[in-house]
Amino acid sequence: MEPLYQQTHKSTRSSLTWDAWRRQTSSLCTQLFFFLFCAVVENEIQASIDQIFSQLERLEILSSKEPPSKRQNARLRVDQLKYDVQHLQTALRNFQHRRYTREQQERQREELLSRTFTPNGTQKRILDIANMLGLSNTVMRLIEKRAFQDKYFMIGGMLLTCVVMFFVVQYLT
Repeated sequence: MEPLYQQTHKSTRSSLTWDAWRRQTSSLCTQLFFFLFCAVVENEIQASIDQIFSQLERLEILSSKEPPSKRQNARLRVDQLKYDVQHLQTALRNFQHRRYTREQQERQREELLSRTFTPNGTQKRILDIANMLGLSNTVMRLIEKRAFQDKYFMIGGMLLTCVVMFFVVQYLT
């Protein structure tokens, strides 16, 4: 049991070294060029963690076969290794999630930058339709001015309605 424990402990420590390396290279992984590189490293770390889990299962079986005087200590050591590996796996998942989020944000950013925005596209379409119907620019300006004034009439009417409703509720209850 002891050689397997030492090997598993060494693997866990090397994975912790990978975790420290991940922290250092996380800034590199923000760049699009390094996304593939980070994915390869993540796969290696995940394979290492899976291997450690299989060794931990064997260690659990072997710890139950230890003499009663050593059994408690062996289980404690195996549980500590399990905790360390679970911590590693959680850190890897968090890193993968952050990397995926960054990739998605980068794609969305590129998509937004590649779009061609046409300001007042709706207004331009309305003007095009009006020109097809034969309306002049002065008539269109009058219509726009009227629409602007109608907005104020609508807001005033809504406020007046609210005030009337308030007084009706106030005096009827």
